[in-house]
Amino acid sequence: MHPVCLTIAGSDPSGGAGIQADLKTFHRHGVYGAAAISLITVQNSTGLKSLEILKPELVAAQAMAVLDDLPVQAVKTGALGNAAVVGAVAKCLAGRGLFLVVDPVMASKNGTALLDEEAIAIATQELFPLATLVTPNLEEAGLLLGHKLESISDMKDAARRLRERFGCAAVLIKGGHLDAQELVDVLCDAKGLFEIAAPRVLTPHTRGTGCTYSAAITACLARGIGLREAISKSRVWLQTSIEAAKANGSGRGGLDHFA
Repeated sequence: MHPVCLTIAGSDPSGGAGIQADLKTFHRHGVYGAAAISLITVQNSTGLKSLEILKPELVAAQAMAVLDDLPVQAVKTGALGNAAVVGAVAKCLAGRGLFLVVDPVMASKNGTALLDEEAIAIATQELFPLATLVTPNLEEAGLLLGHKLESISDMKDAARRLRERFGCAAVLIKGGHLDAQELVDVLCDAKGLFEIAAPRVLTPHTRGTGCTYSAAITACLARGIGLREAISKSRVWLQTSIEAAKANGSGRGGLDHFA
């Protein structure tokens, strides 16, 4: 049987982000994908219209149905919606010893807030310490630390501080929001700092980039690939999927998960 990954995240009916992007990524990387939906969105390539967060007991029941039945090796969390859901998910995952990649989705691409201060606090206290890897983007890392990150030097310092402050095994800060021709992601793990660089692709079709990147890393971990290699392999594939992305609606398209 293929390795099994579980994603706990929001649903995107247009297929560009969230659960749908995760499952496409899992399949592309040779793992069996299972999913527990945390929130339902009304969105497409033009933006997020509305969302409804599911009851925490329903989210937890979905996750437990998978965890109690399938041989899950790795779990990825995405948009969880509120403090109650974050806490319920952390309780489900505690003590299981699984690879866990936490993508702390705090806002949608158009800026709609997806986690309030209470939910962020619960995530950092209960979910981050369970994580094999936490993958904030530049803005999310800045929110977690209370100040803006403006350089690679800032990212290095922030990655170290986030790992120490919240007790996660490793932190990967994604540098896509820096104004530079070369994009640099910074990892801080038990070995120290590690940088992954790639040229910027000039395209508007980047919906689901964070979901896809973290899902690819999760899949690689489930296949027995070490963390640094998992990140490097995932970043190379992500670059290819961005370069191949095309409009699949009237707004910002998603990545090419067939790449």
